[in-house]
Amino acid sequence: MSQSSAPSELHFRTCNLCEAMCGLRIETSGGRVTSIRGDEADPFSKGHICPKAVALQDLHEDPDRLRQPVRRTATGWQPISWEEALDETARRLNALQREHGKDSLGVYVGNPTVHDHGAMLFLPLLLRTLRTKNKFSATSVDQLPHHIAAYSMFGHQFLIPIPDIDHTRYMLILGANPLASNGSLMSAPGVRGRLKAIQERGGKVVVVDPRKTETAHVADEHVFIRPGTDALWLFSLLHLLLEGAGAKMGRLAEFSDGLATLRELARDFTPERAEPHTGVPAATTRRIARELSASESAVCYGRVGVSTHAFGAMCQWLINVINLVTGNFDRPGGALFTKPAFDLVHGPKAISMSRGSFGRWKSRVRGLPETSGELPVAVLGEEILTEGPGRIRAMITSAGNPVVSTPNGQQLDKAFASLDFMVCIDPYINETTRHAHIILPPSTQLERSHYDLAFHVLAVRNTAKYSPPLFEPRPGSKHDWEIFLELKHRLETLRGEPRVRGELTYRALKKLGPDGILELGLRAGPYGMRLRPFRKGLSLASLKQQPHGVDLGPLQPSLPGRLATRDRRIQLAPELMVADVQRLRQTFPEGAGVSEQGSMLLIGRRHLRDNNSWLHNVPRLVSGKPRCTLMVHPEDARRLGLQEGGEAVVTSRVGEVRAPVTVTDEVMPGVVSLPHGYGHGREGVRLRVAGEHAGVSVNDLTDDRFLDALSGNAAFSGVQVHVKPLESVRTEGQPAQSATA
Repeated sequence: MSQSSAPSELHFRTCNLCEAMCGLRIETSGGRVTSIRGDEADPFSKGHICPKAVALQDLHEDPDRLRQPVRRTATGWQPISWEEALDETARRLNALQREHGKDSLGVYVGNPTVHDHGAMLFLPLLLRTLRTKNKFSATSVDQLPHHIAAYSMFGHQFLIPIPDIDHTRYMLILGANPLASNGSLMSAPGVRGRLKAIQERGGKVVVVDPRKTETAHVADEHVFIRPGTDALWLFSLLHLLLEGAGAKMGRLAEFSDGLATLRELARDFTPERAEPHTGVPAATTRRIARELSASESAVCYGRVGVSTHAFGAMCQWLINVINLVTGNFDRPGGALFTKPAFDLVHGPKAISMSRGSFGRWKSRVRGLPETSGELPVAVLGEEILTEGPGRIRAMITSAGNPVVSTPNGQQLDKAFASLDFMVCIDPYINETTRHAHIILPPSTQLERSHYDLAFHVLAVRNTAKYSPPLFEPRPGSKHDWEIFLELKHRLETLRGEPRVRGELTYRALKKLGPDGILELGLRAGPYGMRLRPFRKGLSLASLKQQPHGVDLGPLQPSLPGRLATRDRRIQLAPELMVADVQRLRQTFPEGAGVSEQGSMLLIGRRHLRDNNSWLHNVPRLVSGKPRCTLMVHPEDARRLGLQEGGEAVVTSRVGEVRAPVTVTDEVMPGVVSLPHGYGHGREGVRLRVAGEHAGVSVNDLTDDRFLDALSGNAAFSGVQVHVKPLESVRTEGQPAQSATA
């Protein structure tokens, strides 16, 4: 039967390419996708999708995608069997750790992992088997400050307060662009409509950002702020909130500690002191403080732009504090905790996430602290390249491309090339995996079941939805959870660990699979059957009968019961945050302003059709005008001799790139912006479409030494760079990597 005459089948699914969890209505015929549209019956997204949804079909059918393991040889990539690939990987990892110690192995995990419940549930099993302290992930180039603030204030790294965007009347947004991200750490499909609804009910949306983003364009007000100064501005806001009517914590005061310490810390952070550093007029800060305090309900929300600078953890702490002292915490219209069906915080120990940790060990070279079992990825390059005991000699990467997504990518590129052994669990030969000795490609998104473990915990409404596989996996393929389990079993066998117990565990986990664990978690969750038969409640079987998903209601007050601190009290002034305030004072001294150094401040940006580094091989998502351009303010363009459409050479401490110029007043003077996730022009990359739209990597400019000293999170926002027109650099005879190469 031809595809055109094959019967059409209808499937309902959740898009798992970003955090929004949009419901999809997918039609197939003859084993191929024929249509992807929004599912209007989905209770969460209500028909909304963004342009990325169609990429699920393109990723599934991408001819550049690896379909079986490959080994790198002197003559190129050689296909090998799964048995051979897994056996060789386990054997070489085991031999390296036996010879050089368990920490001679490093592991990097990319953010697609949290979009895959199989990976989330089975990867920790492999990590425990590996026993290395050199674990890294995309967390420390993204949301680590949120986790540290949650852990230190509320007792669990995943107790992240979520803005109740659907009921607030005043929303203050810092360093976030939810119209492009669909609401990061605030899963909210259809953000444009949700923000418009705030305005329609008489509310107000204010965006504070060095760039006039897509979100700022639909807001009631946009305020420019100098990159890296958000913590200072937030402290000036807190100063005003505590100075005037004082804290309005209501019932939360009964189980909160540290308000007096907050008052003392904020005493000298006046808006007049902040203004010369932040560029925000003191009068504007005073007005926003009045509006926040007077609004019937309000919420402050900050994301990547305030996390990825030198005071990222302090920013997320202060945002929580501002929501608390204005009385907008744990109440409708403010910031609340979710009540997820699969509870990663208060679920059974075997299936919940660790509450977190801080500083149990430090990195070998620079001495940066671990957080929740991971070290900051900014130290990964030096941990490979610096000789001595404990040097990383082998790497596992899974679902990540750190060469273009972490700071000083050129150093990491060099480091990976020097490894004794590298295995990558990834479907592509990209900027990172090109260095691998073996690549293990997992099944596609449409070949596996899906449940959003992480993003139901971070959503603006409590919902639950299960998506069965759309297609049967290709013969001989493996899911990523199966790869993790097979490597774990082989390593344990090579180490001679108890064979009977190991074999029984292996067989039990293989039979249970991620859906079996999902069933246990749902039954044990707050809406579940509590593992008892004949009791009505949520289970995997009941979810399967609701293909559009289940609405479990709006966010509701949950404190003090949901707190995970040992005494069930909120810590307003955690010791590690209080100790870091002195660094803020020293960085931005009273009476001083911005020093002129002839440099510009570099910030990143994200576009709606981008998703970090891994959707640029989809033709329909990279079509149109080039997006990898350097945004420059008109005043700076005139001063520097830059012209629209011309090329600029951008230089930082660690590298240099060449990019086309976009002259626009959407960035503030003194600031330039390059998008994240490009730089596909490196030799050996097998991404044909991405190669035609290579651009340059902003992380060839970002600095592995420029960090949030408290958390170790990379500081991408506010990197000092020098910018010149290409013509002047040619005269000086200097080479530069080109975005148009």
